[in-house]
Amino acid sequence: MSGKFFEELNIGDIYRHAITRTVTETDNLLFTTLTHNTQPLHLDEEFSKSTMHGSRIVNSMFTLSFVVGISVSEMTLGTTLGNLGFEETVFPAPVRIGDTLRGETEVINKRESKKYPNAGIVWFEHRGYNQRDELVVRSRRVALMLKKDSANK
Repeated sequence: MSGKFFEELNIGDIYRHAITRTVTETDNLLFTTLTHNTQPLHLDEEFSKSTMHGSRIVNSMFTLSFVVGISVSEMTLGTTLGNLGFEETVFPAPVRIGDTLRGETEVINKRESKKYPNAGIVWFEHRGYNQRDELVVRSRRVALMLKKDSANK
């Protein structure tokens, strides 16, 4: 397990994730079609030229999935019992094909679980940036995290 246990996650800790990725045409096409999102903003260059964006933009769910996904190996791999929800997600700037994304996660709150004595609840804020350091996604996620003394039981 490489994830952090409840006790190891401290409010205010920020984890800058090592994985970065340049978004490709294939990433956008596969993710968009795999999720049955037929929005022409993601698939149709000619349509997108006439929008406020001027060209296709990357599916925002890809952006969110990438930023949350890159946090797993460093933060929750084998130590989360599940997501409890996403409280707020915003996309302040669009991602375009060719942008390089990076992410960071901050622990913004935590408490003991009232229902599960072997776990605690942690609030994470995931933030994604492009190569120009523009914020492209911010999302608050709540997870049920395993306590260290419960891992071997």
